[in-house]
Amino acid sequence: MTMKKLFVFALFVFVTITSAAQQAAKYLDTKAPLEERVKDALSRMTVHEKIQILHAQSKFTSAGVPRLGIRQLNMDDGPHGVREELEWNTWSPARWSNDSIVAFPSLTCLAATWNRDLARLYGHSLSEEFAFRGKDILLGPGVNIARTPMNGRAFEYCGEDPYLAGEMVVPYIQAAQKNGVACCLKHFVLNDQEVDRFNVNVNVSERALREIYLAPFRRAVEKANVWTVMGSYNLWHGVHVTQNDELINGVLKREWQWDGALISDWGGTTDTWQAVNGGLDIEMGTFTDGKVREAEFGYNDYYLADKFEQLIKDGKVPMSVLDDKAARVLRTIFRTAMNPQKVIGKQCSEDHYDVCRQIGEEGIVLLTNGGVLPLDLSLYNNILVVGENATRSLTQGGGSSELKTLRDISPLDALRSQLSNCKIDFAQGYASGRAMYDHVDKVDPALNEKLKVEALEKAKDADLIIFIGGMNKNHHQDCENGDRESYDLSFGQNELISQLSTLNSKLIVVTFGGNPFATPWLQQVNAFLHCWYLGSEAGTALANVLTGKVNPSGKLPVTFAKNYTDYPFTSFGERAYPGLTGVEAPANSAGEVPRRQVYYDEDIFVGYRGFDKLGVKSNFPFGFGLSYTTFQYSKPAIEQLANGNWKISVSVTNTGSREGKETVQLYVGQQRFAKVTKKLNFQTERPVKELKDFAKLSLKPGETKTASFTITAAELAIWDEATHQWTTPTGKYRAYIGASSADIKGTADFSL
Repeated sequence: MTMKKLFVFALFVFVTITSAAQQAAKYLDTKAPLEERVKDALSRMTVHEKIQILHAQSKFTSAGVPRLGIRQLNMDDGPHGVREELEWNTWSPARWSNDSIVAFPSLTCLAATWNRDLARLYGHSLSEEFAFRGKDILLGPGVNIARTPMNGRAFEYCGEDPYLAGEMVVPYIQAAQKNGVACCLKHFVLNDQEVDRFNVNVNVSERALREIYLAPFRRAVEKANVWTVMGSYNLWHGVHVTQNDELINGVLKREWQWDGALISDWGGTTDTWQAVNGGLDIEMGTFTDGKVREAEFGYNDYYLADKFEQLIKDGKVPMSVLDDKAARVLRTIFRTAMNPQKVIGKQCSEDHYDVCRQIGEEGIVLLTNGGVLPLDLSLYNNILVVGENATRSLTQGGGSSELKTLRDISPLDALRSQLSNCKIDFAQGYASGRAMYDHVDKVDPALNEKLKVEALEKAKDADLIIFIGGMNKNHHQDCENGDRESYDLSFGQNELISQLSTLNSKLIVVTFGGNPFATPWLQQVNAFLHCWYLGSEAGTALANVLTGKVNPSGKLPVTFAKNYTDYPFTSFGERAYPGLTGVEAPANSAGEVPRRQVYYDEDIFVGYRGFDKLGVKSNFPFGFGLSYTTFQYSKPAIEQLANGNWKISVSVTNTGSREGKETVQLYVGQQRFAKVTKKLNFQTERPVKELKDFAKLSLKPGETKTASFTITAAELAIWDEATHQWTTPTGKYRAYIGASSADIKGTADFSL
C-alpha cells in the first residue's frame, strides 16, 4: 500500500471512528435537540446510576454520572442572593473568603415595585452571581400567598394576590434561565404558615386552591417554563405535598404539561412509596430539619436511594417510573450544568449594586405624608435618628435566606453622607437581640428602658426625628420556622413612637419588614414609609427617597389592616389559623397522622377580596402608595375587539411639579355575584373585584400617557367544583381602573 493510499485509509478510519463516537455520545452534543440528548443519556445509564442522580450527595448537590461525563447539580439558597458556602456535609460555614455577595431586596419589595422590567433585571443580575459561584439551581423565587400577616416567611414571597405574584416572577424566571441558571419555584403549594410546617394538613376548597394558591405557580409554569419546582413541607389530603400524587403528577406534570424536575424541600420527604409514586424527582436534606440538624444516615439511606433501587430490582415499581424521574433530572442538567450558553457571571459588580438600589427605591412605599417629605434641609439644624434598624444588618437572619454580604450601607450611614451639612445624632431606642434561628435571643428589659430614656432625652433637642424600626429577621419576626406572635411591632416600638410624637419636633416613621402590622400612632406622625428589606443598598435607597432624589412609587402588595381581627380568616378562630391540634384524622399510606389541621374557611376571600366582600376599611389597601407628585386619570374607554376580547384604555397625566411613576391597576368584577355582604358565602359569590392587569407609567410634569389593557375570557374564568374545570360565566362585568384596590378612578361595564 502506497503512502498516499495509507493516508487516505487512515483518514477514512479517523472520520469513521470520530463520526461513530459523536453519534454514540449524542447526549454530549450540545447542538442536538434536548430530548434526543436526554433519551440517549438515559439509554446508557445503569439502574444504579439513574438512582444516584435522584437524591443528594451533599447538603446542596445531587450527583451526576462520572462514568459518562454527566455533571452534578449545584444548588443554593435563596431568592435574594447566593447563600454563604457551607461545608460539603454539614450546616457549618465553609469559611470561604470569596463567597460574599450582593443582597438583593426581598421579594415583597420586588412585588411592591409593580415593575416587570425591574423583575427581569432582578432575575438577570441575581443569576449572574449564582453562575459565578458555580451554581446551577437558584432555590427561588417564592409565590406562596400572604394569607395571614403572621407568616414568618412572607418576606420571601410576593404578597396576597396571585396575579401580581405570578406576573412579577415570570420575567425574573425568564431572565435567570436565559443565563443558564434554573429557578426552583417554591414552595409548591399551600405553605402559608411556619407554625408546625412539617406536620400541618391544609384543608382548602378546590376552588380556592385553583383560583388563589395554585394560580401563581401555574402562571410561572405556563408563561416562564420554570425548570424546577420545590415541594412544600405541609400536607394536603393527608399526604405531604413533596410526594403528593394528586398535586405533582396530576396537576403539575400532567394537566400543566410541565417537563421539569420536582425537588423536595430539605427534610420534606417522609416515605419511599409515596416519593416514588407521588412525583418527587430529586430528594434533598432528608433526616434533617431543613436548616441545622444533621442527618445520622448516609445519602444511600434516602427514600429515593437504596430503597427505591430495591423496589425496581424486585419488580414492584416499573422501570418507566424511574426513567421519567431520571429524564427530568437529565433535562435539568443539560439546561444548566452542561449548557454551553450558561453565562460565566460576575459577583459584587457595581451594576448589581445599582440594580439592588433601583429595586429598593421603587419598592419603598410612602404611606402618609403631611408635607414633611421630601426633606427641605434648610428647615432643620438638628436631626435625630432613632431606632435599631438604622444601623442593624437586615441581610442577616431569616433562616435559609440569610446572606453573607461584601458591603451593606446602613440608613444612618447614608443619611450622614447625604445630609452632611446637618448635625445628625443617633439613639438606638430599643434592642431586639441577635438574629437567631428557631429561638429568641432574650434582651434585658432594663436595657430597653435605658435605651428608650436615652432616645427621649436626645429628642428634646432635635427639630426633626427620623424613627427607623419595624421588624427584623429574628425568630418570631420575619424568619423561617416560626411565625409572629403579635400584630403589633415588638420591642416596645409603639410606645417609643408615641412618646417621641409628644415632643415638638417633626416625626417621620420608617419601618422595615415583610408583613403588615398595627399602627396605633398613625395620626401622631408627620410621615410614614414602609421599606420591606432593601438589601445591600438599603441606606442609599432610603436616603434617596427621603431627600427627594427619587420620587417614591411603591405600591403595597398586601393589605395593612387597622386591627388583626379585620383579616377575613380571623372570624373563624384558631381552626383557620394557626390550626387545631388533637383533631382526629386518618393515617396516610405512610402511617402518618397530621399533628395539626388548618382550615382555609375564608376560601377565595383572601386579602383585599375579603375586605371588599365584608365592607371593612383598612389602614392602607392593597395597591396603595403615595408620590411626591399628583396624577389625574381620564375616564376609561372600552371597546370590544374582533376576536371577542375587550380593550380598556385610560390616560394618566402628571399634574404635579416632579417627575414620577404611577401604577395603573385594572380590576374586574362580575356584577351578578359581586356584592358587599357581612358574611362570606364562597359557594355562590365572586369577589367584588380582582386584579387582572397593571401598568407602571413614568411621567414628567404635565406629561400624559395611556395605559391599555386587554381583557380575555380566560382571565375571567372561575373553577367549577361540580365539573372540576375552568369556566367563564356569561353576563355583565365591570372593569375598575384604580390607583389602589380602594381608590377607583373610573369604571366601564361590558358583557360576555
